[in-house]
Amino acid sequence: MMRTLVVGDIHGGLRALEQVLERVKLSRVDELIFVGDYVDGWSESSETISFLIDLAEKHSCLFLRGNHDELLYNFLKHDDNNPTWLLHGGESSKKSYANLSDATIKKHIAFLEDLRNYWVDRENRLFLHAGFTNLHGPEHEYYPNTVYWDRTLWEMASSLDPNIHPESDRYPKRLKLFSEIYIGHTPTTRMGSTQPLRFANVWNIDTGAAFKGPLSVMDVTTKEVWQSDPVWKLYPEEEGRN
Repeated sequence: MMRTLVVGDIHGGLRALEQVLERVKLSRVDELIFVGDYVDGWSESSETISFLIDLAEKHSCLFLRGNHDELLYNFLKHDDNNPTWLLHGGESSKKSYANLSDATIKKHIAFLEDLRNYWVDRENRLFLHAGFTNLHGPEHEYYPNTVYWDRTLWEMASSLDPNIHPESDRYPKRLKLFSEIYIGHTPTTRMGSTQPLRFANVWNIDTGAAFKGPLSVMDVTTKEVWQSDPVWKLYPEEEGRN
C-alpha cells in the first residue's frame, strides 16, 4: 500500500537523510512530502539538494519551501549575503556551493524556484513549513512568505487548552480549516522532545536535526515514526558547530 511520509527539516544533514530513508524502507509507491529547510546547518547543503533532485526521479516527492531555502536562493540567484543568514547556517551553505559548476548551480536554482509554499491533500491535510495567520487559510496571506516564517500557529496550538472542544466558539478558527496540519520550522527540542509533537491537530515534524536532535519521518496515516541517529553524531568532525 502507498504511504504518505512527511520528512522534517534536514539542514544540510545528508547523512541523516540517507540513514532515515534506509530505515523507512521506501517502496516505489510511497509519497514523500518534505516540509522544507533542506540547507543551512551541517556541511552538505548542496549535496542534499542534489540528492533530493535525484530522489524525485525515482519516487513521488513534493518539496515545500522553508525560510532557509529562500535565503539560499537569494544568495545563489542574487548574490545576497544576508549577514543574519550567514550567522544562522548560511556560511556552511556558501562553503558547500563554493566549488560547484555553473550548470549544477543553475539546476539547484531551478529546484528552489519550483518549491511549493504549501500543499493540501485529498484528506484536507495541510502541509507547510511554518504556519499561517489568515483566518481563511494560507492562500489568503497578504505576505506569501508568511507560510515559511510564521511561528504563531505552533505557539497558539501548543498553548491551547486541551479541554476546548473543536466545536467551541473559543476554538481557533485557523485550526478548523483542515483535518490536520503538518509543519517544521520550530524544533521540538525547544520543548525537550526529540519526537514529533502534536497539539490540537497540528503536528510538528522538526525534531532538531539542525542541532542535537535526529531527523524524523512520519507516516501521516498510521503515525509511525522513523528517525536517524542524532545528526551531530553523524558529523563528528563538525561537533563544535553547536
